[in-house]
Amino acid sequence: MNVLSTFSAPARGLVVAGAVALVVTLLKTAAPLLSPILLAIFIAIVATPALAWMRRKGMPKWGALFVIAFVLLDVGSLLALITTGALEGFQDSLPTYQERFAALAQQFGGLMGGTGVDNPAEAATDLLDPSRLTALVPGLLSSASGVFATGLLVLLTVIFILLEVPAIPGKLKAAFNLTETGEARLKRLLDNINRYMLIKTMTSFATAVCVWLLLKFFGIDFAILWAVIAFFLNFVPVVGNIVMMIPAVLLALVQVDLVTALMVAAGYLVINTAIGNVIEPRIMGKGLGISTLAVFIALLFWGWLFGTVGMFLAVPLTTALIIALDASPHTRPLAILMGPAITEEPAGL
Repeated sequence: MNVLSTFSAPARGLVVAGAVALVVTLLKTAAPLLSPILLAIFIAIVATPALAWMRRKGMPKWGALFVIAFVLLDVGSLLALITTGALEGFQDSLPTYQERFAALAQQFGGLMGGTGVDNPAEAATDLLDPSRLTALVPGLLSSASGVFATGLLVLLTVIFILLEVPAIPGKLKAAFNLTETGEARLKRLLDNINRYMLIKTMTSFATAVCVWLLLKFFGIDFAILWAVIAFFLNFVPVVGNIVMMIPAVLLALVQVDLVTALMVAAGYLVINTAIGNVIEPRIMGKGLGISTLAVFIALLFWGWLFGTVGMFLAVPLTTALIIALDASPHTRPLAILMGPAITEEPAGL
């Protein structure tokens, strides 16, 4: 007999809410450990088809794993070298940018003179304080070793997960008594995540290339750095496309002039609209079946829970949650609310 069935509906709701709050608290506490593991799981899901393809071609498992590890390590090292090199160059150029930035702050303060703000020049200088950026860049460079160590941990976790891939379906079936419906639901989840990550990687790469060409055309410094930032922020739903343009537009304003900065901003808008709102939906089709509001709330929730990794994986994590909620009739209403809009058929049809 289910003990919860003896409670009233409000009491059951309180018990479930308390259990959810406890789980979320434990996840938040364990976030530093769980974040790299989650990232490794999603990378392993994306790498599994490549592993299976190489195995079908007759390559031994150790050889296929070596190829995957080599590619991941090579790509990660290349991105790390590009980013750290560009950041070091940006740090060396900061004094020049600071002088120009201070002059712009004074001009902006003069424009604010008729707004009733006390000491507008000082207020503008405090608002547009370049010393904050000066302190931020060395911090990013000093944390590079920690990022590299985390990357190696993620890589090792990916390899161990891929080693277990052939045995995972059987273990899940034995551990949770999966029915055919459960197996189909699990397969749908893995296929959706794999497809999403693959398409998002391709569109993010296309966005990065277009951003690099745009900034090279206008002669903006460190175009490769802003292109790498655009690649990663394109994975962040809703706000990523907005945040990626801020540093490049500010640098265009400091390095050239206001007109160039506005043209760079317009270029970003064209790129993000063409790739994010036209090309990507056509390739992805109906997407993963998540409402826009659910994506935004998921971005806030997973970002709070797992930090940067949670923001990058907000969409696939929410997809997994929706499929899990849809598995039970008690939680299916939540899955429907988080899903896409339901088009009602006209009456009488």
